[in-house]
Amino acid sequence: MRKEVNKFKYWKKLASHYKKMKKVHMRELFEKDENRAEKYTIKLDSMLLDYSKNRIDDKTMQYLTGLARECKLDAKIEDMFEGKRINLTENRPVLHTALRNRANTPVYVDGKNVMPEINEVLAKMRSFSEAVRLGKFKGHTGKKLTNIVNIGIGGSDLGPVMAVEALRKYWAKDINCYFISNIDGTACAEVLNRIDPETTLFIVASKTFTTIETLTNARTCRKWLVDALGEHAVAKHFAALSTNVKEVEKFGINPENMFEFWDFVGGRYSMWSAIGLSIAIAIGMDNFERMLDGAYAMDVHFRTADFEHNIPVILGLLGIWYNNFFNLRNYAVVPYDEYLKYVPAYLQQLEMESNGKFVSNHDEYVKYATAPVLFGGAGTNVQHSFFQLLHQGTTVVPCDFIIPAISHNEIGEHHEILMANVLAQGEALMRGKTVKEAAEELAKAGKSKEEVKFLKKYKSFPGNRPSNTIVFKKIDPYALGMLIAMYEHKVFVQGVIWDIDSFDQMGVELGKQMALSILPELQGNAYSMGHDSSTAGLIKHIKRLRK
Repeated sequence: MRKEVNKFKYWKKLASHYKKMKKVHMRELFEKDENRAEKYTIKLDSMLLDYSKNRIDDKTMQYLTGLARECKLDAKIEDMFEGKRINLTENRPVLHTALRNRANTPVYVDGKNVMPEINEVLAKMRSFSEAVRLGKFKGHTGKKLTNIVNIGIGGSDLGPVMAVEALRKYWAKDINCYFISNIDGTACAEVLNRIDPETTLFIVASKTFTTIETLTNARTCRKWLVDALGEHAVAKHFAALSTNVKEVEKFGINPENMFEFWDFVGGRYSMWSAIGLSIAIAIGMDNFERMLDGAYAMDVHFRTADFEHNIPVILGLLGIWYNNFFNLRNYAVVPYDEYLKYVPAYLQQLEMESNGKFVSNHDEYVKYATAPVLFGGAGTNVQHSFFQLLHQGTTVVPCDFIIPAISHNEIGEHHEILMANVLAQGEALMRGKTVKEAAEELAKAGKSKEEVKFLKKYKSFPGNRPSNTIVFKKIDPYALGMLIAMYEHKVFVQGVIWDIDSFDQMGVELGKQMALSILPELQGNAYSMGHDSSTAGLIKHIKRLRK
C-alpha cells in the first residue's frame, strides 16, 4: 500500500523549498538569469511551451521531478499504455491512447489485441462519413444530408462540439453541425427550428443507449422526424454510437449505422473514437486522422521524453506546485483564438471530473487538495471580464495562454493585435507594477501630487502571477490533437501524484439518482416524505406554478 504523497521525501523537500520561493518575485528570477526563458522552454513539432513565467527555479524542478519519480510515474505511464486495469474502481483498462495508436503496434486487453477492432471502426467511420459528405448516403426523400445533429451529453458532446468548432475552417462547404445535450427542451427546440427534416442526420451518442438526457432528446427528435416524413424515415436519418444493439434496433436505427466503442474508453476521453463521427463528417476523415496523428505525437512524447523535458509532466507538476504548496485552488485556460472558445469548457470536464476526488486508490480519504476549479474563455473577450481579478484580485490564479502564430483569418492587423495582447498579459501578470512605478507614471502623465498620492496604489499591480504560454504555428487538426492529448496526460500525471482514480466519475451519479425519484412527484400528485423541508417545499411550489 502506497503511503500518502504528503509523507514522501520530495513532498517534504518541496514544502520546505516553498517557504523560500513564496518570498521570491519572478522579476528577480529573470534579472538573475538571462537564459531563463530558453531554459524553461520546450518545443515539439510546431508547438512551443514557455513555462519560464512560473515561481520556480532549478531546485523547484528538481524536487518536482523527484516527486514524480518517487510516485513511480514512469511505471504508471507504461501501465496505461499497456492496457493494465488502472481504472481501479471500475476494474478497467484506460486505452484512449490505443484509439490514436498510429503505429498500429499491438495493444492487449486480457490477452486480446484490440487494434483490429479499433481499425475496423475507423474504417467504418471513413466509409460512412464519406458516403454522407458525397451524398451517397441519402435521406428518406433522396436528398443529401447536410445538417448533422449530434445528440449526446458530457464526453459524448463536449469533445465533438469543441473539436468541430475548433476546426470550423475545415468543414465541408455544404455541411452544418448542431449539438443537442441539455435536457432543457429549449436545446432541442432551437436546433429543430433551424433544420429541415429531409436533409438532417441525427447521431445518437450513448454507450448504453439508456442515458436519460440523450434518449429523451433523441425521442423528441425522432417524433419530429416521424411527424414530418413518416416512421420509415428513421432508418435513413439516424445513426447510433452505442454498444446496445437491441435498444438501437428498437429505436428504429439500422444496426449497420451503429458504431461501437469500448469500456476501456471513458466518455471524456472518447472524441478519438466513434464518438467523433460528427467531427469526421464535418471535416472529413483525412483531417480526423490528422487529429489522431497529432495526439499520437503527444502520446509518444509523453511516453518517451525524460521528465525534465516532458510537456505534460511539467504542466502537471506545476499544477501540483501551486495547488498543494501555494494553496492556489483556481486555474484559468485562455485561448487567444475564437475557434478554441470551447476548449476551457471541455477542459473543465476533463480536469474536474477526472481529478475531483476525495478518496485515494487505497480506500483512504485524502488529506490534501486535488483538482482546482478550472475556468476560462477566449481572449481578448475575457480581458474585459475576469482579468481584473487575475491582475489585482486577492486570489492568485495560474494561467495557461494558448495562441497560434498564424490565424485562419488574416484580416488587416487583427491577429497582430491579438498576439500583442496575449504576450502583454503574460508579461504584465509576471512583472506587475510597483507603487513607486505607478506614482512615477502618474506624475509623467501630469497628475497633481494629491492625485498621485491618491491613485498610486489603485494603479499598482503586485505581479508575480504565474502563467504558461503555449504557441502553435496554426490551429489545424494535427495541432488540436496535440493540444488535447497534452491536457489529457497532464491530468493523468496529477492523478498519479495524488493517488486517485482519474478515470471514474462516481460523483456524477448521486444527483442523477435523486432526480429519478423526484421526477414522478413533479409529474403526479404524490409527495415523498423522504425529502428535506427545502426540497419538499420547492417541489410543491413548482407544481403550483405549473398548474
